[in-house]
Amino acid sequence: MKITKAVIPAAGLGTRMLPATKAIPKGMITVFDKPALQYIVEEASNSGITDILIITNPSDITIQSHFAASSELMRHLEKSKKYDTLSNLNYISRLANLSFLSQPKPNGLGAAIYLARSFSGGEPFAVLYSDDIIVGDPPAISQLTEVYEKYDLGVAGIQKVNKSDIHKYSSMKLEKIHGREYRITDMIEKPSEDEIFSDFAILGRCVLPPEIYGILENTKPGHGNELQLTDAMKRLAQTKAMIGVDFIGKRFDAGNKLDLLKCTIEVAKTHAEFGKEFRKYLEHIND
Repeated sequence: MKITKAVIPAAGLGTRMLPATKAIPKGMITVFDKPALQYIVEEASNSGITDILIITNPSDITIQSHFAASSELMRHLEKSKKYDTLSNLNYISRLANLSFLSQPKPNGLGAAIYLARSFSGGEPFAVLYSDDIIVGDPPAISQLTEVYEKYDLGVAGIQKVNKSDIHKYSSMKLEKIHGREYRITDMIEKPSEDEIFSDFAILGRCVLPPEIYGILENTKPGHGNELQLTDAMKRLAQTKAMIGVDFIGKRFDAGNKLDLLKCTIEVAKTHAEFGKEFRKYLEHIND
């Protein structure tokens, strides 16, 4: 079945990015010349997804404003003959059919995804974590939707992380199928040293069947006393099976200050307008 819907949970408070996130949502922090969240929406749009639900916290009004058309600003740009900028703004508002839903309090990724039940309408849907910017071609989520359509099973985007960092993520128990595809047989969120299955972790992307909602209903709060999506996916993997895809692309944690800086540099190096000049600057940065 063709995947046309995506959910982007973006209701986190961004405490790792303070003080930058004191007054603005973390998804609106810029990576070179665009808000971090726009990269996520563009990835979904470039993967054939037409309908996107962004889950925000009640105070995040700037996210919706960014993706909405602004008639007054557009009239000003047209009057000033700034047609390139006008074209860019039109592009933003036409990326996809965007809708927004407020999560009353951040009580786990599983709780955020459960709010999307009526939006997905009994169809499989993609999930793109708002903290994870993945640079590469083809888009990471398109690699997962292709595998979902192949197997008709839930799919998680996975990559290896340093063993010393696995406790920050989830750990996968895997059986290789072929190439970059694996069968996931078990997983655990933020494992202790003796709970690690492998150094493969889910990194910011998955495609889930509608059955996940029934599983979430019967999942108890887990790590941090929050409803963890990983716990629900573990149940899905054990009852119906899930596929892990070791996706191609560089993943950056946009909720981490150093990683956000690295991502900005990576994007700037290939920027159509400024990339050449920026690369030249990097070559002579120590001169």
